[in-house]
Amino acid sequence: MKFDLQTTQLQNEWIHLIPLQETDFEELYAVASDPLVWEQHPNKLRYQRDVFQNYFEGALLSKGAFVIRDSKTNEVVGSSRYYDYNETDNSNEASVLIGYTFIGIKFWGKGYNKALKKLMLDYAFQFLDKVYFHIGAFNIRSQRAIEKIGAVKVDEFEVEYYGESSKLNFVYLITKN
Repeated sequence: MKFDLQTTQLQNEWIHLIPLQETDFEELYAVASDPLVWEQHPNKLRYQRDVFQNYFEGALLSKGAFVIRDSKTNEVVGSSRYYDYNETDNSNEASVLIGYTFIGIKFWGKGYNKALKKLMLDYAFQFLDKVYFHIGAFNIRSQRAIEKIGAVKVDEFEVEYYGESSKLNFVYLITKN
């Protein structure tokens, strides 16, 4: 079995991840249209429809994006994706990034983000030994959340989001061990 960027097997008692489809735009935008969702994000304007449309197009093109749904209610929670899969012959060097994540404020502080990261990490670690995260330099909320689950900051550099200007990001790493 091989690592699949857009597996259909990701679900737990909190959430299930479904490969993103064009038909998910309106439901996802309804969650993303709140400016508070993007308050600490490098692109604070993603709550605007045209800016979010660009984000959504990049997500579809990535072939690794998911819509996150509540397991009990099927309500849209947000979105996340696997990207920049680095497949190599040396399994110690194979890696993937998890990111472009956003969660609706209704779901903040209730365990959804932790459930999401655990689900995505558990799946990735069946195949890989390293998972990286790009987190905006000023996104303190996400930095603290990722550190709580064991990630370590290993680098800083400019990341160019699809169709957007580059922004300073911190690079975090979680290893299988």
